[in-house]
Amino acid sequence: MSNQDLLVDVSNRVMTLTLNRPESLNAFSADMINGLVDALENAQKNPEIRAIVMFGAGRSFSAGGDVKNMGKANPQQVYEHINRLNKCILKIRETEKPIIAAVHGFAAGAGFNLALACDLIIAAEDSKFALSFSQVGLISDGGGSYFLPRIIGPHLAKQFFFTGEPVSAERLYQLGVVNRLVPAEDLKEEALMFASKLACGPGKAYGMMKKLIDHSFTATLDEILEQEAITQTLMVTTEDHVEGVSAFKEKRKPSFTGR
Repeated sequence: MSNQDLLVDVSNRVMTLTLNRPESLNAFSADMINGLVDALENAQKNPEIRAIVMFGAGRSFSAGGDVKNMGKANPQQVYEHINRLNKCILKIRETEKPIIAAVHGFAAGAGFNLALACDLIIAAEDSKFALSFSQVGLISDGGGSYFLPRIIGPHLAKQFFFTGEPVSAERLYQLGVVNRLVPAEDLKEEALMFASKLACGPGKAYGMMKKLIDHSFTATLDEILEQEAITQTLMVTTEDHVEGVSAFKEKRKPSFTGR
C-alpha cells in the first residue's frame, strides 16, 4: 500500500500516513494523493484501524502544490490534478474514523488545506501556516475556502487568503484552528499518544459524531435533531454502548471494540 511518495504503517490500531517528498517539502504528487485515497479506503474497511495520523517527512508538513512545476501543465492537466486532490479531501471527510494532522515546519497552500480537512490538528509550537495561493495569482484549492471561514469567519479568512502571509501555530491555536500545540521534538510522540487514546474509544460513535458535525453546517436544526434521534436509536444497540453502560455501573474503565 505504501509508495515512494507516501509511507503507510499500521501499529496498535493506528494508521500513520507520512507524506514523503522531503526534497520538495512534501509538495503533492499524483502518487502521493492517490496513495492517500487508497490508504483511507483501506482504513475505512479495516475494523482493526481505529485512528489515523498524517505526518510530513523532513523539514515540513507540506508545501502543497509543486511550485517548481507550475506553468508547465495545460488546463486539462490542472483540472485533473485538482479533481484528484478533491477526491482525497472528500475521502478524509467520509472516513468514519478520527484523522489527525501532525504539522511541523510549514503547511502552505493546499498543504494547509489538507490539514484543515482532517478532524484535528496538532502543531509544533514553531510551525507556520500560509495560504500562499495569491502570491502566484491563484485561488485556493483543496477545500480551504470551505473549511477556514467556518472556523474563523469570512473576514479573517479573506485576510489570510488575500495576503498569503505566514500565520503562526500559536495564533491559529488561539483562533481554534489548531487543537494542540506541542514542542517540535515531541510532536510525533504526542500525536501518536492522542491517536492511541482515540483508538481505544467508541469507534462507531466517533464516526457518527463526525458525520453529524460536518452535516450541521448545511442542515437545518430540525434535520439535525431528526438525524440525532435516528442515529441514537441505532447507537443504543451497539456493543460499545452496552460496554460503556456496564463499565459505568461497575466503576471501571470501558473496553471499547468499535462495534
